[in-house]
Amino acid sequence: SEPLAGPPVSAQAASLLEEATDLLVLHRDFAAAVERCEAGCDSLGPAGAGAGAGAEAEARRCSLCIVGIQALAEMNRWREVLSWVLQYYRVPEHLPPKVLELCILLYSRVREPQVMLEVGSSWLRDITNKSLPEYGSLLELCVLRVLLPLGQFEGAEELVRGCDVFDSAQQLALLKTICESECQWTQQEEMHSAAEEQQDTTRESVLGALSQKLLTTFTLLRRALRSMSSHFYLIPYKKMLLAAFMLYLVVVRLDPVSPTSLPFLYRLVQLFRQAWAAVFSPIRRPPVQD
Repeated sequence: SEPLAGPPVSAQAASLLEEATDLLVLHRDFAAAVERCEAGCDSLGPAGAGAGAGAEAEARRCSLCIVGIQALAEMNRWREVLSWVLQYYRVPEHLPPKVLELCILLYSRVREPQVMLEVGSSWLRDITNKSLPEYGSLLELCVLRVLLPLGQFEGAEELVRGCDVFDSAQQLALLKTICESECQWTQQEEMHSAAEEQQDTTRESVLGALSQKLLTTFTLLRRALRSMSSHFYLIPYKKMLLAAFMLYLVVVRLDPVSPTSLPFLYRLVQLFRQAWAAVFSPIRRPPVQD
């Protein structure tokens, strides 16, 4: 007997897509919605455009990826979006226009347009994609949301001039937008440079004032030390050392009660008086002459 055939692949993917949509919109269970989208994309097999059932499978894959992108964004996992999508489409050139548009808008909103720079350029250079009806709108979106915020003005102008789907009015409007954006970019760069120069000037002036204060402080400190050293040079160190040595002899070696020690003690007292007068007496200075 032959085994029973399972449900058609497209029908299974459609069921998983419906579950993922309900989880995203009604239940707000974003993690479960991503799981359903992954299961649906896996059930469709490798990506590849075709007719009939193949085209229907690609439409299901595109819808599953759109729901999965929205669920990842709701969980603040937008950094994973591009890699998550490319695991089902392999190369950027095979991304459906709706998926590419959603990725560009997402990364532009989170101010990370550089993520889509190479992907968008690869998709726009593909010959097959140039025949799609969405090519013109996606080129304009890539120019406005990716190239201009990154300052890629020459690349944006080349894309617009080389696009055959634009008429002259659309082309001129886009070129005017590119020119205005470049002028604004230049003005912002000049203002930023001027602000940096002003900050550098302010920093230099502050450092100069601080250096002047430090120099003044060191000068005053040097003068004070020089004055103190000149005062200390007047102290009779030899007499002080001799008096300390004699005191040591009195305390350790001599007997103060003995009559033979009296002349020695008298001489010691005189030495202490002379040293005290030399240290604590005011310094005599010569009078100032005209």
